[in-house]
Amino acid sequence: MDSLIETDRLKIVPFEMKYLEEYYSEFDEEITKYQYPEPFESISVAEEVLQGFIDCMEQNEMLFLSILTPDGDFIGGAEVHGLQEEYPELGIWIKKQSQQKGYAYEALTSVLKFSDDNYHKDWYVYEADIRNIGSMKLVEKFEYQKKEIDEFETETGKSLVLQKFLIRNCK
Repeated sequence: MDSLIETDRLKIVPFEMKYLEEYYSEFDEEITKYQYPEPFESISVAEEVLQGFIDCMEQNEMLFLSILTPDGDFIGGAEVHGLQEEYPELGIWIKKQSQQKGYAYEALTSVLKFSDDNYHKDWYVYEADIRNIGSMKLVEKFEYQKKEIDEFETETGKSLVLQKFLIRNCK
């Protein structure tokens, strides 16, 4: 598959089901500890949800992307939900063994530039649990505005304290 976005160290492509098993196995309790979504109950549930995201991307409602090394190894995912909204919402995750290498920043910077160029958005919603140090540090690398904090319990009983930000690439 052709890259949608290329950086020095990454290829970012539309998600394909060939990455399903790795997405399913890596999107685990540790990765989702401070996120609203939970790990998938089964690979069939993962396939159904991810196919829904693929369908939304085909309808130009969102970007649903795989983050790959130049060799094609899957290292995470990025999403831009609500492309038709004033402030689309960003999501990104990097699998555990690929964290702390600057991939999230590199990918998010590139995805924001792509989205800016193609959808002409100025700001994006990004939410991070205040206890998720990596995500909070990531925000600080962008131009941002702090918005409200939403503290709540999910349907599964997970307690979250989400700080909402509006972010954009530094101009």
